[in-house]
Amino acid sequence: MRGDFAERALILAPAGRDAAIASGVLAEAGIRSTICGDIAALLLGLDEGAGLSIVTEEALLRADLHGLSKWISSQPEWSDFPFVLLTRRGGGLERNPDAVRLLRMLGNVTFLERPFHPTTLVSLAQSALRGRRRQYEARARLVDLRQREDELRRANETLEARVEERTREHDQAVAQLHEAQKLETLGQLTGGVAHDFNNLLTPVIGNLDLLRRKLANDPRSSRLVESALQAAGRAATLVQRLLAFARRQDLQPRAVSISSLLEGMADMISRSLGPTIDVDMIIPSDLPAARVDPNQLELALLNLAVNARDAMPGGGRLTITADKATAASPRIAAGDYVRISVSDTGVGMDPLTLSRAIEPFYTTKGVGKGTGLGLSMVHGLAAQLGGMLDIRSMPGEGTTAEIWLPVSDAAPDTTERDRLDPARPVRCASILLVDDEELVRRGTADMMQDIGYEVIEAGSASEALRLLQSGIEVDLIVTDYLMPAMNGVDLAVQVQSIAPDLPILLITGYSTISEGPGARLARLAKPFRQVDLADKLAALLNRSDTNRSGELA
Repeated sequence: MRGDFAERALILAPAGRDAAIASGVLAEAGIRSTICGDIAALLLGLDEGAGLSIVTEEALLRADLHGLSKWISSQPEWSDFPFVLLTRRGGGLERNPDAVRLLRMLGNVTFLERPFHPTTLVSLAQSALRGRRRQYEARARLVDLRQREDELRRANETLEARVEERTREHDQAVAQLHEAQKLETLGQLTGGVAHDFNNLLTPVIGNLDLLRRKLANDPRSSRLVESALQAAGRAATLVQRLLAFARRQDLQPRAVSISSLLEGMADMISRSLGPTIDVDMIIPSDLPAARVDPNQLELALLNLAVNARDAMPGGGRLTITADKATAASPRIAAGDYVRISVSDTGVGMDPLTLSRAIEPFYTTKGVGKGTGLGLSMVHGLAAQLGGMLDIRSMPGEGTTAEIWLPVSDAAPDTTERDRLDPARPVRCASILLVDDEELVRRGTADMMQDIGYEVIEAGSASEALRLLQSGIEVDLIVTDYLMPAMNGVDLAVQVQSIAPDLPILLITGYSTISEGPGARLARLAKPFRQVDLADKLAALLNRSDTNRSGELA
């Protein structure tokens, strides 16, 4: 079919002036037409291409319609060629048997009684052309479909391999989903357990701190208290590992030079591994900074190094490298990362062990030789920082653990974090302490009273609000975060609406406060030592006094 014929009108009206009139009317409407002298010319025009045909009734009644009927019935599946049949006046279907016969033969036909109004003819022609254009669109879709079928037919030659590949990808995706769901469940469990342990450890460590000061002149008692504090400290470290796996630890991320951090750890790692293990560190000096909590990252790297040492009981080599890499894994967002690799020449792991390596409490070490939380902690830390932990291992070929950390656009923060260490409070102050756990509240109150503060206790947020509304004057509020009915952040919001300048310290067993009003509050993580509590209280009171002095000035 010629493209320039696709929307023309073929006119078959051999008698009278119907052909000339119809052609002129169509021309004024911008529709091209070709006048056919007989059925043969019409068939030739149909083969060349057309958008519609206008035919008079008498032209068909006197002609052999076998060829036209055959052309109509042999149209391709996308085509239903439109005809406009010009009939005599009063030649409707109800009184014209010939018209009924022509309707059956032509199929897609519209009857127009003569004499006709030019607008009616143009309207019918345009309607027919719109329908024909839709048929052309259907033809294009069919051509595209056939091409796709051909492509599919060719692809089916390797169908078995493709199905196997897709099945494998599906199975891997399902396995990853199940693993993610399992880890999420474990994370929720460990986070809850860690919170409960922190609540228990807070009064234990606080009371041991007080005992150590009171028994300073009793060497034997001091040793016992110091041993208990060390054990409680190790328990607190285990809780931090649980929180790291659950991604609920209270991180203090900042832009850190990974090159400087790794170089600063070189001696500590070598001492931790012992003389039988050689340590190679390949650290480029031009590594970009990463946004991390340096203390937690050092602990994570030390965990990886100790794991590697335990996998090389007869000695071996530990290699630590770092480079800039672009993420190509669906586990993390696209972008640039600093990749820290820790590789050993140890015994390696089989696929089953590797699949469970980051599960909390899962360990292949002997009883008393491992907690099963080291890799869990590293995994949780990396995820909480927006990166990932990737582990590769083969039995007899060693293990490589990679920590991926997002690159920071900020310059590395090199300022030192100096701790305030006041022995006594800078001034007398009254503190409202809010905690629903009596043991924690009592232990915290004892620590603050020992420092020299006056403490008013409240067992709930609602009780604290009642005390404030009753008119008591306090210089600072210390509140637990997780409490029934109203948590510490909600309490802080209500207090700030009453006394916007009153400083508030939020104590939390784990970090779930990353945005909203709670993100702006000063925080102290459980379990804490008395000196940590003293530092926070002094800093808040000093800041409050400075603000008041500025307002008075």
